[in-house]
Amino acid sequence: MARKILIIEDDVDLREGLHFSFAGDGDVVFDAGTKREGIQEIRKGIYDIVLLDCNLPDGTGFELCREVRKFSTVPIIMLTARDTEMDEIKALELGVDDYLSKPFSLGVLKARMKRLVNGKAGSEKLVSGNLTIDKSSCKVCKGSEEVFLSKLEYKLLLYLVENRNHVLSKEQILDHIWDNEGKYVDSNTVSVNISRLRLKIEDDPGSPRLIKTIHGIGYIWKDE
Repeated sequence: MARKILIIEDDVDLREGLHFSFAGDGDVVFDAGTKREGIQEIRKGIYDIVLLDCNLPDGTGFELCREVRKFSTVPIIMLTARDTEMDEIKALELGVDDYLSKPFSLGVLKARMKRLVNGKAGSEKLVSGNLTIDKSSCKVCKGSEEVFLSKLEYKLLLYLVENRNHVLSKEQILDHIWDNEGKYVDSNTVSVNISRLRLKIEDDPGSPRLIKTIHGIGYIWKDE
């Protein structure tokens, strides 16, 4: 299965070289040259792994990682010319999954990417308050009790939690919840499934603490 890879790198030659190599392996590759573009792409929630340059025109990879870890657990490998122990420690403390100094071996990079993506797919669990989502089995538990969700409800829950503390518009949710036949669900379906989801996971669905409505915009998952 093709991986979706995001390369956030301002060195055009390196970015294009990596893009060409991964695309040749059958991966789906997206590029960004700035911190702002990178965060916008990660917020889409479609990537399996991110390759992140330490130095960007509008900020640093450290700053980007700090912001991204507020709403996403996507695996990140930092690529940097700054080969110091303190930088590596700082990157790991901010939530970077791996760290490679330039110049690096493409074979080593690909091996580390494979390890991260396979490990993430095989055993990832998302936790928010007393709610646990096991992505490997699509099982959701509230405390010790399993919560049974429809396919659409599960997809909606996962999207909200993976983008926790970030407002998602109805349009973003519509773009993400796309069935296999290529048909959009309409905005009323989003509202209906939000209500159904609240009934199953909120302690008081009439006064939700997890899924908050942002009037005129959409919804936000508030981490407890």
